[in-house]
Amino acid sequence: MRLFLLFLLTCGSGFNVIAQQKLIDSLEKELAGTLHDTVRAMSMMRLAVNYEGVDTGKAAKIYKQTLEFCLNKKLDYITGRTYHNLAILQNVTGKYKQALINLDSAIYFLNKSNHPQAEYRKATVYTEMGNVSRFSNDFKKAAEYYIKGIVVFEKLGKATSLITGYINLSSFYKEQYEYEKQELYAKKALEQARVLNTGDAYFKAYTFVALALSMQNKYEQAALYIDSAEKNYADTYSQEVLVSFHLVAGHLNMNLHQLDEAEENFTKSFQIAEKNKASFSITQSRLQLGRIFSLKKEFKKAEEVLLKAFEEAKSGQEASQMVIALENLARLYEEKGDLKKSLEYYKEFKIVADSISSDQNKKYASELEVQYESEKKENQIQQLEAQKKIQELTISKKNNLNYVLFGAVITAVLLMFLLYRTYQQKQKLQQQRINELETEKKLAAAEAVLRGEEKERTRLAKDLHDGLGGMLSGIKYSLNTMKGNLIMTPENAQAFERSMEMLDNSIKEMRRVAHNMMPEALVKFGLDTALRDFCSDINRSGALHVNYQSIGLESEMPDQTISITIYRIVQELIHNTIKHAQAKSALVQIVKNADQLSVTVEDDGKGFDTNILSASKGMGWSNIQNRIGFLKGKLDVHSQPGKGTSVMFEIQT
Repeated sequence: MRLFLLFLLTCGSGFNVIAQQKLIDSLEKELAGTLHDTVRAMSMMRLAVNYEGVDTGKAAKIYKQTLEFCLNKKLDYITGRTYHNLAILQNVTGKYKQALINLDSAIYFLNKSNHPQAEYRKATVYTEMGNVSRFSNDFKKAAEYYIKGIVVFEKLGKATSLITGYINLSSFYKEQYEYEKQELYAKKALEQARVLNTGDAYFKAYTFVALALSMQNKYEQAALYIDSAEKNYADTYSQEVLVSFHLVAGHLNMNLHQLDEAEENFTKSFQIAEKNKASFSITQSRLQLGRIFSLKKEFKKAEEVLLKAFEEAKSGQEASQMVIALENLARLYEEKGDLKKSLEYYKEFKIVADSISSDQNKKYASELEVQYESEKKENQIQQLEAQKKIQELTISKKNNLNYVLFGAVITAVLLMFLLYRTYQQKQKLQQQRINELETEKKLAAAEAVLRGEEKERTRLAKDLHDGLGGMLSGIKYSLNTMKGNLIMTPENAQAFERSMEMLDNSIKEMRRVAHNMMPEALVKFGLDTALRDFCSDINRSGALHVNYQSIGLESEMPDQTISITIYRIVQELIHNTIKHAQAKSALVQIVKNADQLSVTVEDDGKGFDTNILSASKGMGWSNIQNRIGFLKGKLDVHSQPGKGTSVMFEIQT
């Protein structure tokens, strides 16, 4: 089983490298032509991002070229984003000081920018500053930056980013040994995952709730959450999240005395981290593997791995990992019977542990947490105080009026009575309006959750419809195992090889579908770039010539939910054209005008009678109608036999 998992990981990484190289080739070809300054800068930055998985040195060089170009052209927003991406690369490779300098520069240029996404990007920079500060053992700054980012994400309503923010804060409290707070913020991340209702959100949240429970020795509860995370597992998720999952799963296995399973999980986390050159995660994985070898009495392997991990942590000045390495080495030599060495490492462990654990850090983090939790309450108190002052002024005016009209007591009393009734009526109407708004807000939230559930059902149905990749891979492994133990005739061997070839083709098709489910360009660079890449891929395949045009999207980035839905609609329409229209060419045009987005997909194919759409039961057309209905958009289809097809829909953004 372990060898099979390692085989899958190797195949998947090769596929990703090939896909990345195609994107790199496409971007380099694009940059060789004439481009608008903003488009060129974005393409240069995207090229650097794609080189990160192939050649980190080349990626860093392209980032610096991008910065020179952006500074020369005074493109503040893209300058800030480029500094941020460069800092992420430096953080992963352990260059924390340089990363912090570049993150400061990112904040500076984003503050100068008036781009609509600048505030959101600043929050992501604060989050990365928290990560770097944490890895550099500056825990005060780490907590401060994490909370800064969370406050902005809450203000902007960014559920995906809030999940990351809560998980980072949860991890911070783990390192401060405050496990109840670690669990609190992990469960806050799970609340946001339920709002999003997506597989990757559930995967991250369940993983870190399991970690929090595991740190409190609640292993049986933690196992339930890690099982829920595994149900949402996908190789396409970020390496940091996948590494975290395998480390947490391995830690649970170890404490439940499942040592082989623990070794399997820690090995996989090491391979993912090593492939992505993530130095911190590489050291983490070595530390856990060393402990497993020690528990399995494989002392020579344990000593070799732990000493290597200690040297890595020491050279990277990662004190938290040095503590774990020293503690595991002390245990190793104690279990091995070398008490002298065990005592030496234990003394060194105490010295390093005491230097990074202080009550002052914990107190400071708690104060920041209180400040964060009380911000909303302070706003409410200020509103109540303002209302109280208004009421006091109203009463004062009424008293003055009573003095002036003292001689006409009966008239004054009547007037006050009428004013009082009017005041009460206004208060009732105002409260009624507030209640109505709250009700509308709750209904909208409930509707959003229901739509999210429907979207997830549709996605799962489509995935199951397209193929069970994991089962096919399992069948292939089983058949390969059987082949070595069977004696077959030449005819049977030939039939067996044909079957294996069919399985390979099925697995490749499954991987292609998995890649298309969530293109990286859509998440990182937005709808315009993702559609352009999709059309380019279709052109390269030779199945259809697609002309892509976009107007008004160069500096716009629609909401991620809208972007994903539009991408899926265009993808389905083009695939329908390839399958059914017998067309030679097609046009994809997207126009952003004020708060309206118009999308047109046309082809020169054989066309059809549009009346058949009302009776159509196909999954593809049903998906298109459901998605446009979800966006509350308007759909218009024109087609006649022999005259091609034109599909146009409009939505309000």
